[in-house]
Amino acid sequence: MQFDFATPVARRHPPDTRGDHPEWPSQKWHRYAGDVLPLWVADMDFVSPPAVIEALQARVDHGVFGYGMVPDSLRRTLCDWSASHYGWPIDADWQLWLPGVVPALHLASMALTEPGEGVLTVTPIYPPFLKVAERTGRLAQQAPLAEPTAPGEPWRLDLDALEAAITDDTRLLLWCHPHNPTGRVWQAEELAGLAALVEKHDLLVVSDELHCDLLLDEGARHQPLAAAFPALAARTITLWAPSKTFNLAGLTCACAVIPDPDLRQRFAAQMKGLQSDPNVLGLVAAEAAYAEGDPWRQALLEVLRGHRQRLAERVATWPGVSMHLPQSTYLAWLDMRQAGLGDCPQQALLHDTGVALSDGADFGWPGFVRLNFGTTEAQLEAALARLDARLCR
Repeated sequence: MQFDFATPVARRHPPDTRGDHPEWPSQKWHRYAGDVLPLWVADMDFVSPPAVIEALQARVDHGVFGYGMVPDSLRRTLCDWSASHYGWPIDADWQLWLPGVVPALHLASMALTEPGEGVLTVTPIYPPFLKVAERTGRLAQQAPLAEPTAPGEPWRLDLDALEAAITDDTRLLLWCHPHNPTGRVWQAEELAGLAALVEKHDLLVVSDELHCDLLLDEGARHQPLAAAFPALAARTITLWAPSKTFNLAGLTCACAVIPDPDLRQRFAAQMKGLQSDPNVLGLVAAEAAYAEGDPWRQALLEVLRGHRQRLAERVATWPGVSMHLPQSTYLAWLDMRQAGLGDCPQQALLHDTGVALSDGADFGWPGFVRLNFGTTEAQLEAALARLDARLCR
């Protein structure tokens, strides 16, 4: 089956199909007015898989959108996906479906820690991680990754820095696997070191694995943290969602996989009254994506590999800019500290080129930007041409 990843989709001014509906506002395309090409938020510009659209159309045709329930068929489908894609047999009872991974991070902080206890993460990290402790009345703790010291080297988990950040107050580690924004797929030795520290210091872990189905290297296969280290399963909440892989973020549907019954009960109790039931359309879309969306996903990965290569070739021509080739996601983390753009390269590029990128300061590392290459070849090339004109002059 052929899938169209080349035709641009009008998202700023989509067709007026109802006569009284001039636009459907998009965070990505409506945050910046004027002639701006948005390569910032983690939202692709591709039409979702046909199987998902067909399933949604059938559900919409039913015409009644009352309170729903998580169907057993969806639970079985996710179990099948985990077993076939990750080699991790999970039970249907381990699943708690909710309206998003970011809410799950906050719920975990409230469910698993007490006010004033430490919530630890590593930076750079995508912005919601850095707000969890503050928003839930906990102690924010951070440890830096080790940045590349030579061209071609990856970002690395600095185990010494991580352990130095752990105190008697530390209770919860928020982990991102694979990593946003660097695109790292953590290696076995890094994860083994992490697991040892978690057990040594008796920490609980939330493993955000939102981008785990977007590993870009040929033959790469995701292994969930709780599967790689079974001893951690009793202290780990694993977060998955179809949102990034299948471009379904607006349908607000995610799953917390929690093998330990006590941990699961604590998390479920915290959900009551704070979280709505999952979106009925999101549940339909999730099941269709996991059941029938893999051919589309495989085609998407080929497109993203090509875009990654195109971006890497252009970055190599930009003086003072460097990038480790992302191993996963459709996001690239660019070091612009030597590019002569001042303290805020994101703002300088927005002003000079009309290309909107994510500001590294929001990830805890000023001087960097995150670029989303999950768009059509035409739109990516248009944005890169604008960046060429500014960065190569």
